[in-house]
Amino acid sequence: MNHTDKNQLAAQKLTKKLQKETGKAVVDFNMIEHNDKVMVCLSGGKDSYTLLDMLLHLQKVAPISFSIVAVNLDQKQPGFPEHVLPEYLLQKGIDFKIVEEDTYSIVTDKVPEGKTTCGLCSRLRRAILYKTAKELGATKIALGHHRDDMLETLMLNMFYGGKLKAMPPKLISDNGEHIVIRPLAYCHEADIAKYAQNVGHPIIPCNLCGSQENLQRQNIKMLLQDWEQRFPGRIQSMATALQNVVPSHLADSEIYNFADLKVTGQPNSQGDIAFDPFTPTMHSNPDDHTTEVQTIQLGNE
Repeated sequence: MNHTDKNQLAAQKLTKKLQKETGKAVVDFNMIEHNDKVMVCLSGGKDSYTLLDMLLHLQKVAPISFSIVAVNLDQKQPGFPEHVLPEYLLQKGIDFKIVEEDTYSIVTDKVPEGKTTCGLCSRLRRAILYKTAKELGATKIALGHHRDDMLETLMLNMFYGGKLKAMPPKLISDNGEHIVIRPLAYCHEADIAKYAQNVGHPIIPCNLCGSQENLQRQNIKMLLQDWEQRFPGRIQSMATALQNVVPSHLADSEIYNFADLKVTGQPNSQGDIAFDPFTPTMHSNPDDHTTEVQTIQLGNE
């Protein structure tokens, strides 16, 4: 097998991996149902292009019927190549809508120079997309956030917000009118980047965010990337932890009734193992989401 054939085979395996992970997330969280109209938010970045591709594939192979409409919000950023997405979508024969709203001027007017514009920009964009979904009759709004985005949000909320809160794969919109889904919830950012490179998507950079250095999210991203390089598998283990929450071993009395705890005399599989001579540590296999247990000895007893 020559070098070209090997590259093609690797690209096919990566595509299938992303398709499998997307399909699993959609099924696990019941993201898409029969006769849904899914509004795919397409920014022109690697994540949203990949999201669109994955959902178009799912549309072909799923045992249910659902429709897709791609929506791009043209925020009138200087130099934004407004022809790229319409040309791409027309070429692919994908139903789409381009919404033009000058949020750029609002953000630059309201936010002092040198300050982060992401918060205000995000709120404005979210409101416009919710309005568009209502106009289109969309039953689901699909966003391109992936596994790494979810973990970055978890860390940001812990470090800066004092909350144990990540980015859910499915939620009700803050105005209570829409269901928002993140079908790439199980997908790794590195895989998405490689896939977009393989396919050759016409990537459009985000000038508003990309022009600002030292953002908190970028710092968290670098921290996680450093961990992954030094401790392979740690990021997937963290992602697995998002689906293995034990409220009795946290400290939030609003979600667990510590006040009324009573002894039962019965063993508890989720109980405290602080006095045990061995403590199991969980390591996840990033390829198949299974978990291996490594036992670390704490004492000689």
